[in-house]
Amino acid sequence: MKRGLAWKAGLIFALIAASFWLIYPPFDIKDKDGKIIQEGKIKLGLDLKGGMHLLLKVDTSRLPENAREDAGDRAIEVIRNRIDQFGVREPSIQRQGKDEIVVQLPGVTDRDRALDIIGRTALLEFKLVSDDPEKMKQALSGNVPEGYELKKSLEDDEQLLLEKQAVMTGEGLSNALIHFDQSKFNEPTVNIEFNSEGTKKFAKITSENVGRRLAIVLDGKVQSAPVIREAIPSGEAVISGRFTIEQARDLSLVLRTGALPAPMYIEEERTVGPLLGQDSINKGIKASLIGGALILIFMACYYLLSGLVADIAIGLNLLFTLGCMGFLPYIFPGVSATLTLPGIAGIALSLGMAVDANVLINERIREELQAGKTLRQAIGLGYDKAFSAIFDSNVTTLIAALFLFQFGTGPIRGFAVTLTIGLLASMFTAIFVTRVIMESLLDTGLLKSLPMLKLIRETKIDFIGKRKIFYVVSIVVIGVGLFSLFSKKEKAYGIDFSGGQIQEYMFKTAPEIDNVRKVLKELNLEDASIQQFKDNPRAILIKTSADRSTDLTDKLKKAFPDQDIQILKIEHVGPVAGKHLKTKAVYAIILSLIGILTYVAFRFKHFNFAAAGVIALIHDVLVALGFLALTNRAIDLLSVTAFLAIAGYSINDTIVIYDRVRENMRLNRKSSLYEVINLSVNQTLGRTLLTSGVTLLVVLAIFIYGGDILSNFAFALLVGFISGVYSTVFIASPLVLAFQPRKKPIGK
Repeated sequence: MKRGLAWKAGLIFALIAASFWLIYPPFDIKDKDGKIIQEGKIKLGLDLKGGMHLLLKVDTSRLPENAREDAGDRAIEVIRNRIDQFGVREPSIQRQGKDEIVVQLPGVTDRDRALDIIGRTALLEFKLVSDDPEKMKQALSGNVPEGYELKKSLEDDEQLLLEKQAVMTGEGLSNALIHFDQSKFNEPTVNIEFNSEGTKKFAKITSENVGRRLAIVLDGKVQSAPVIREAIPSGEAVISGRFTIEQARDLSLVLRTGALPAPMYIEEERTVGPLLGQDSINKGIKASLIGGALILIFMACYYLLSGLVADIAIGLNLLFTLGCMGFLPYIFPGVSATLTLPGIAGIALSLGMAVDANVLINERIREELQAGKTLRQAIGLGYDKAFSAIFDSNVTTLIAALFLFQFGTGPIRGFAVTLTIGLLASMFTAIFVTRVIMESLLDTGLLKSLPMLKLIRETKIDFIGKRKIFYVVSIVVIGVGLFSLFSKKEKAYGIDFSGGQIQEYMFKTAPEIDNVRKVLKELNLEDASIQQFKDNPRAILIKTSADRSTDLTDKLKKAFPDQDIQILKIEHVGPVAGKHLKTKAVYAIILSLIGILTYVAFRFKHFNFAAAGVIALIHDVLVALGFLALTNRAIDLLSVTAFLAIAGYSINDTIVIYDRVRENMRLNRKSSLYEVINLSVNQTLGRTLLTSGVTLLVVLAIFIYGGDILSNFAFALLVGFISGVYSTVFIASPLVLAFQPRKKPIGK
């Protein structure tokens, strides 16, 4: 082996070894009792592992100006303390913007309890109860005296007239513990203790108000109002209120960690139960394996030996992708490699896209062999001539992935990360690894010839001459789709953009929809929509405009007592968050198109190439958007992910043709641009159909086997990628000619 090849082969083997080391063990290793004995290098996202994702908004509108600045930071500290005591493993709490907090709680499935612990303000106040009967009478008649408020005690439903101004708050609290009252049949209570300053203040208040009642108010609700029998110098008090043991424990937790500086409300919530998480893992892996197997079989059967080499590269592509994910924590301390369901789809899609590069190289080698080159020359020229198209097409997809990561959230970012790493790995394996293998086979004399099948012969069709027909076809298809979209208005969008809440439940046996609708009617939720899945009729998805999940879950369990109903997922998006997500999605699409336009214009030195390519991208996105509307599929964040993947991918075929146009203009200087474009489209038609067709095998596997969560995503990709082949041939290529300045010759 030549020295140059030796170090290259050594580098490849070193990267293989490093990747195995970085990803072992890829996932948590557990003993027979389910206890983790060794943590995996790759963490599962909430959509796979189960858990909660919350976007909380801190309401600082009632705080003084000087207290608003650090309210978010103080809220994060309080939330962090509460979650730490709640016992959540590897929580994520991050500030987003000025007054928003993103909280992720892996493995948490007790939704109501988690929301109560995190979202409760825990403002503890002590207020004196008025003992004036006249004022009480006046308040009960509806005329509450100024400086007072009428409240009902949770302990015994007694109406109490409280002084509005609290004589003391929970700021001086040092501890809160659960106790059991022996005199009330071991009823749980919360015993609180004050620090030295609080003890003095509490002693003073109790000594000055002996004989009066002191109400203990938590978040505006009167827990109890005991009579002050004597001064209490010990700095201790008891909060009672008919608590369950769990409620008392949680109350003591939030009191110990302190009150939030301001109320918070949920802008966005995504809760995934363990059943759905495991189901998503199974379906994601199954779709990826089937898609990957289809690719490997096709490449081996179609390109024979070079196809087997490409298969090795695709396998290494997967290994290097996972290895890079395992390497992330070393580059960015504190950042873990998180695998989400869209992330699995991103890996599968990157494998499909990796085939593009291998097809381009093999087709180039075939052309050079047909031109009479020796095998060594053909292989060298094939790699050299394919490089620019491979590089440009991957960069444009990376631009789309970059904006997807910038404007995406949670699982969507997971897709962007795995797609980006997968594309970089595919460039390395396709351009570097396969070439090293081929040259090694040549040097050892094992490679004498390189036979390949050829199903698609070179055509001589006048594509450009038929452009006006296809312009009309595209306008009609897009027009019908957009009409359907706009006529549906907000109904066309999922809750990500329109707001609302969805609850998905798993029944033991498939329930009757009419019986489920009766439950909704009893809760005054007649406007709620119900969806029963064809592939799994035991799963029911209910969409409501407001958060009624607790009532709905309780009612369903009572109405179907034998069904063992399990919560699969709950997603809630407030109207403000929905509008914000829609704005971010639009920005992501527009900026990615601008980025691709700029790059293509720079690389091909002509604006007409870039403008035609971007118009073709917009065409593909609009076609996919229209088909989603026509087939009554909701447009959500995963749909936007698909649109950006379409934008990044469908430009690939366009760039391949552009690259051939650029080459043919140098070789055929006497030919007109019309003739050069027609020649280039015909020369590259076979590989255009091959590359897109193989990628579609992966997308089809995701669509069929990826489950309901990825259904819309995969459907949009199917439509968009098919449209991408069409627009490359019938839209982008003719538009280059249409946008060509008449006086300025091209190629000079």
